[in-house]
Amino acid sequence: MSVNQFQFGRTKSVAKRSKKYLEEALYTRLFREGSEEASVRHKLNQFLKSHKRVYKWEVGDTLKKLRDRKLYYPALKLSETMTKRGMNKMVSDHAIHLDLVAKTRGIAAAENYFIDLPESSKNHLCYGALLNCYCKELMTEEAEALMEKMKELNLPLSAMPYNSLLTLYTKTGQPEKIPAIIQEMKASNVMLDSYTYNVWMRALAAVNDIAETERVIDEMKRDGRVAGDWTTYSNLASIYVDAGLFEKAEKALKELEKRNVCRELSAYQFLITLYGRAGNLIEVFRVWRSLRLAFLKTANISYLNMIQTLINLKDLPGAEKCFREWESGCSTYDIRIANALIGAYTKEGLLEKAEELKERARRRGAKPNAKTWEIFLDYYLKSGEFKLAVDCVANAISIGRGDGGKWLPSSVVVRRLMEHFEQEKDVDGAEGFLEILKKAVDNVGAEALESLIRTYAAAGRTSPVIRRWLKMENVEVNEVCMKLLEKISVE
Repeated sequence: MSVNQFQFGRTKSVAKRSKKYLEEALYTRLFREGSEEASVRHKLNQFLKSHKRVYKWEVGDTLKKLRDRKLYYPALKLSETMTKRGMNKMVSDHAIHLDLVAKTRGIAAAENYFIDLPESSKNHLCYGALLNCYCKELMTEEAEALMEKMKELNLPLSAMPYNSLLTLYTKTGQPEKIPAIIQEMKASNVMLDSYTYNVWMRALAAVNDIAETERVIDEMKRDGRVAGDWTTYSNLASIYVDAGLFEKAEKALKELEKRNVCRELSAYQFLITLYGRAGNLIEVFRVWRSLRLAFLKTANISYLNMIQTLINLKDLPGAEKCFREWESGCSTYDIRIANALIGAYTKEGLLEKAEELKERARRRGAKPNAKTWEIFLDYYLKSGEFKLAVDCVANAISIGRGDGGKWLPSSVVVRRLMEHFEQEKDVDGAEGFLEILKKAVDNVGAEALESLIRTYAAAGRTSPVIRRWLKMENVEVNEVCMKLLEKISVE
């Protein structure tokens, strides 16, 4: 497909274009049957096979919508295919493509893409995209070196690359580095944006400097160029809640409400969560009613947030009532919402109710996921029902995580189960559990194998394979276990 088959403006109407073009906007076609990745990939493949033409602005809008929904693989495929068919990439397009490569193929692939770009395309946007990738991967040295390179090249720096560094320092537990970045921005006449102020406030809160946090808010107000939005005040309210300053938190929440003029769902959910953390059940229900009035259909995520808040406030009857309301009208039975109530039941020792809800969810088409089994696992460990706990581990490993990744029990869970088998001198139970564990991990680790050796010794049993197992896993056990190994190993 040649370059001139892509339109670079929005002057051409989708409705008036010829039959050689796609008969509807590309993003409408891709999301016609929902935003599940399998459905979007199918629709994208249909479009690519059809060789229909689209305007360039459609590709840009579609890529934005795919990225917003974290559908990075189809987004990358669309970007790559359109480039092969002749769509000219602007510098901003290169930056977006680099970000997609990093998210789907890893940081090394993103670096190679950047290196292969012509020098004319390596402007502040592409450098900034690579910097953001380093920061997301918590690659501090690489991020700092790239930022210095950007300064050496005299690239125009906005708040964005600085914000990436601020986020990096926050995530890596280095809030002490943030004030210096703020001072550098001011010295370089880089205008602080609302994100900068929010991260700055969080960094100060992390070192319990509430007075300085309040000074940042005052500075933002005096500056006048950046107006505090609802995110700023939800951030401030959260800081106050964490500090136990509930009266100040509620004042910040009132400011949050004033600034939610666009009726953003996230703002309502923050209000519900933060009023809940402040222990104000009356305000939780008031905001919930406002949310219900603001949107024609209440989203699953809103019900989940409300139910979790009520559970945290120990209002189980209120959570059950909210759940029944959702269950009676939901079009898709969301296992996450059922899990919230199942978790509340197990914590209260109401196992029968938890089991009944799990089965009801299954009948409605929502199969238990790894989180469901994790909830029951926690209950059975606490109640000493170890066989059932092992079954939960097996089920969770079999299902895996929702993102396609493997589910792994925590080291605490593994240790607790192996200690039980050791105490009970249950060699068969220990080996059976480790066989289940090996379905999810390449190596079960020295700690688990040392426990197995001690279990064999306690049971007075010998093993012809345990030495080979240690060798296969390339594990070295401690001195005590080496002595026990001499006793239990037989050829």
